[in-house]
Amino acid sequence: ELRHRASPWQRNLGYPLAMLGLLALTGISVLIVCFHVLELLLDDAAMPRGIQDASLGQVSFSIFGSFGAALQVILIFYLMLSSVVGFYSSPLFTRLLPERQDTPLTKIIGNCVSLLVLSSALPVFSRTLGITRFDLLGDFGRFNWLGNFYIVFLYNMGFAGLTSLCLVKRVSWAGQAELLHAFGEEG
Repeated sequence: ELRHRASPWQRNLGYPLAMLGLLALTGISVLIVCFHVLELLLDDAAMPRGIQDASLGQVSFSIFGSFGAALQVILIFYLMLSSVVGFYSSPLFTRLLPERQDTPLTKIIGNCVSLLVLSSALPVFSRTLGITRFDLLGDFGRFNWLGNFYIVFLYNMGFAGLTSLCLVKRVSWAGQAELLHAFGEEG
């Protein structure tokens, strides 16, 4: 219903640009994780441990400088939003989704707890994937399992593989549906 009420600018320019942006962010995050996997295989310093004596403002946390830092921030926000959307679209938690002016207090508390857990896991998630090395004030690099090569390697490989699979599935199914729709109307 919202698509039919959308202006032609939104339908013909806005939606495709948003889709291309999401595809680009997903592709960039998969490329960064694949690069991190290669780093893990070649160098032990790529493990997501805490950074010792890194003075804020004196050491760049990205090899691309300011552009890389901005890209890291954008990717972290993208991962945060995609994890929230993925959480609420999973079959187990769809009932937790709030309803306008009809949400009981227990459901509100459940949403607050869920969002708190997701936001607390985000720094460890982004460090484990190699998207950022910055710790903020949490010093999340002190977790013992972040020093285990096999856990970090499998976590990165799982993310890269499953995200690529979802990306290929989404793009190829949309392309197949358009081809079937195009050939179905002609025939």
